Amino acid sequence: MAEGERKARFHGRIAGDRGCNAPGCREAGEFRAPGGRRGGFDGPGDWQWLCLDHVREFNQRYNYFSGMSADEIAAQQRPFAGWERETRAFTTAGADRPPRWADFHDPLDAIQARFRGGAAAGAERKDGRPLSGEDRRALKTLGLEIDADRRALRRAYSDLVRRYHPDRNGGDRSHERALGEVIAAYQLLKGSAVFA
Repeated sequence: MAEGERKARFHGRIAGDRGCNAPGCREAGEFRAPGGRRGGFDGPGDWQWLCLDHVREFNQRYNYFSGMSADEIAAQQRPFAGWERETRAFTTAGADRPPRWADFHDPLDAIQARFRGGAAAGAERKDGRPLSGEDRRALKTLGLEIDADRRALRRAYSDLVRRYHPDRNGGDRSHERALGEVIAAYQLLKGSAVFA
């Protein structure tokens, strides 16, 4: 392995024309390390540039808390240190709009299960079988009530296919999209546990 290849594998190397800040060292200063602090203990302070051997030596003896009083050390070690900074709310205006809940595919009903009895869950079936959001949308597409049974499902499907299919409505192809939605809703519901 060449010398350049061996050195390139170390994370944090920053190439440049700087020399090592260690006294008497003629190697390149390719690694940044905290230098002296000025006025308070907010951050590491100034930076110094060291070669690989000297940055290893620095890391072995570095102590973030050196020079701090007992009160300053306790303040830095609080469980919530740094969390008292002011934060801003996410905006919904502009390009960074958050995703809508309806955009998520929730096959296990994991999201809506938290909101049973609320607006997200809607009405429940009398037989107690759970309906997913997809099941509810499919029922709405077929024009069925939440408590519909398998017979009502087949009847609604047959009626809508007759209404939308071009062979049954005089060749009118303007309902092809609606026909596709009806077929997809029926396929989903007939395999659903609610209609098993």
